[in-house]
Amino acid sequence: MCSRPEPPEPLRRVAVVGGTHGNEMSGVCLARYWLRAPGELQRPSFSAVPVLANPAATAACRRYVDCDLNRAFTSAFLTARAHPDDPYEVTRARELNQLLGPKASGQAFDFVLDLHNTTASMGTCLVAESSHDVFAMHLCHHLQLQSPELPCRVFLYQLPGEESYSVHSVAKSGLGLELGPQPQGVLRADLLARMRALVAAALDFIQLFNQGPGGRDGLRHQASHTGTAFPAFEMEAYRKVSSVDFPRTETGDLAGTVHPQLQTQGQLASR
Repeated sequence: MCSRPEPPEPLRRVAVVGGTHGNEMSGVCLARYWLRAPGELQRPSFSAVPVLANPAATAACRRYVDCDLNRAFTSAFLTARAHPDDPYEVTRARELNQLLGPKASGQAFDFVLDLHNTTASMGTCLVAESSHDVFAMHLCHHLQLQSPELPCRVFLYQLPGEESYSVHSVAKSGLGLELGPQPQGVLRADLLARMRALVAAALDFIQLFNQGPGGRDGLRHQASHTGTAFPAFEMEAYRKVSSVDFPRTETGDLAGTVHPQLQTQGQLASR
């Protein structure tokens, strides 16, 4: 799929974001913990900062206050003139864009990990914009190899011609980690431990990319000049084809539900 990772330069600034949705508790709890004790995120070759993305929704244990923060990082929202009546999440997106971006600029963070849960029985899902983010694809492949016995799917959410809109799109590269099943507002210890381990593995991969076995930036030069550090690979990934709503009555009420034979069968869920 890819012969070498991008970007060609070492990654120096990384953010680990939790609480983008205020009732997805694995990321919320980890972000709060790392804000108190950030040392666990640090690696020798780069700085990593924890971020609680949506404090108001987190305090209320709700997905969002006014609108979905993970859909608010478009140019229309980020560049519009601020107004007192703007939705809370639009204002917060602009703040995060200043902290982690600006989006599509040379000053943006090198990489953002965004932590999510889902109620769907999907195990671990790695969410990237597209396969054009080659570094993210290599990271996905690396994370899959860490626990091959566990399901770890890759989902590419960006449609052709569509502007990226997620929290991690403000950085030069990024990835969402989505673990389930976990009810909203509930914390499962096994998923918390799994997410914590995935974050550690991702940070370790960035460290390897920056320094490598040959010393400072050694892995980067190997990848660029010899092609041996990051060999080509094939990886299965899922793309969005269409959205299918539940059957509804003329007034919009639900007229059906998921069949018992399909419920909890590991289908990918919307973010």
